[in-house]
Amino acid sequence: MADVEMKPADKANGEKKKEDDKTTLPPPATPVEEIKSNTTLIERAVSTLEPRFTNRVLRTLTALRKRVDDTVLRTAIEEVYGKGDRPVKKTLLSWLPTGPITTDHLMEVDLSDKSDVPEPVPEAEIYIRLLMLHHLLKEEDTQSKALELAHETVEKMQALNRRSMDAIAAKIWFAVDRAYDLAGELADARPLFLAAQRTASLRHDDEAQAALINCLLRSYIQYNLYDQADKLVSKTTFPVSASNAQYARYHFYLGRIRAVQLNYTEAHTNLQQAIRRAPAAKVAPGFYQAVHKYFVVVELLMGDIPDRSLFRHVVLEKALIAYFDIVKAVRTGSLSQFQTTLSKHADQFEEDNTYTLIVRLRQNVIKTGIRRLSLSYSRISLRDICVKLHLDSEEDAEYIVGKAIRDGVIEGRIVHEKGWMECGTQKSGYGPEVSEVFGRRIAFCLDLHNQSVKAMRYPLNAHRKELAAAEGAREREKELAKEIQDGDLDDEDLGGGDF
Repeated sequence: MADVEMKPADKANGEKKKEDDKTTLPPPATPVEEIKSNTTLIERAVSTLEPRFTNRVLRTLTALRKRVDDTVLRTAIEEVYGKGDRPVKKTLLSWLPTGPITTDHLMEVDLSDKSDVPEPVPEAEIYIRLLMLHHLLKEEDTQSKALELAHETVEKMQALNRRSMDAIAAKIWFAVDRAYDLAGELADARPLFLAAQRTASLRHDDEAQAALINCLLRSYIQYNLYDQADKLVSKTTFPVSASNAQYARYHFYLGRIRAVQLNYTEAHTNLQQAIRRAPAAKVAPGFYQAVHKYFVVVELLMGDIPDRSLFRHVVLEKALIAYFDIVKAVRTGSLSQFQTTLSKHADQFEEDNTYTLIVRLRQNVIKTGIRRLSLSYSRISLRDICVKLHLDSEEDAEYIVGKAIRDGVIEGRIVHEKGWMECGTQKSGYGPEVSEVFGRRIAFCLDLHNQSVKAMRYPLNAHRKELAAAEGAREREKELAKEIQDGDLDDEDLGGGDF
């Protein structure tokens, strides 16, 4: 009798399980359902005094605001506030254009039965206003309307003065900053931000304080007020409990300030912290690209060459084309190639606000060229150096070579009588500067370890399991001691007669 091929039982069960999983997956929530669920969580956070529910709502803000439109907002307001005429509901609907309410978002609930819906907490209203702000900022035609809504929301938020609103208030301040920026009136917002920052500092509202400090630094940097930005940093303390996103922005602005102040080592450290704390590259590609543009320029100003693999990153490959050309010019030490690249990509550097920093790289290009010449020649005339590096005169060449020798870039001496430079033997790579490099690396590793320990998160109520286990162990010890005292244990229970 011929053998009959049977389907393996495991494979058949696996396919059946996959089919069951596909059929049992719930459909994704609509934007209206998500807004309703978020308002319920906010009310729960207010009633139980648990801010973690509000933080859970705000974590979905980035994804939700992309799916919101006029119809969704009108339907959500009708669902949250019910059918009756309420002042808050009328005020919110007045900011949206009139239109029909779709029934696709509703969960088979009749709006006529919603006249007795209880009034939501004020935090829910501020959250809906936050969604409306982000929605109005999308279109250029509604940006002026968004600025008016931002003013009204800030006044209402300050009049309510509720501590349970602090987490949402931090997001509101960011939206207000964005509204002023798009309206071209960012300088007019500074008095408002400064007053709010003082209030948040007195109330120990860490999240709002961090957001407002970043808004002020952004305003100062955009108008090239680096001295005022530096004073703000020196007079304020950034909250330790701020979120990673706020810390990333703060380190980015701090790195830009230090780079302008010629403090490249500290600027490099701050930009590294911004890259480490920033969201994933595909989640926030704009911020990721902006930080790396300054990071590449600061590394060049420090005399280092960035890793080539950085320019092959999927998110950075197109954004850093101009900076890659600058890196090649600095690496080869060709002043003519550097000037050509600078004039070619000048518009992009001006747009990225890195032009003034890249102009400083001219001295680095010359130093690199002198280092290459010192490796190739044991003796070279100042006239040849002037020709090879495209300098204006032999006096400039003499000054630059002398400064390079004094700074330790090359080893040699200038023979003024004969007009040439004699190159000496190169350093062996060992000396006091090596210990300084190792010290900086060890300090960076220790700081990275401390920051990682601070960022660790532990499961809630995990200590209770350990307490329960310890309590059980103590009970067993008490029972054992009582049995020993009563004489209920014999030699076999104690492990035989070896004792």
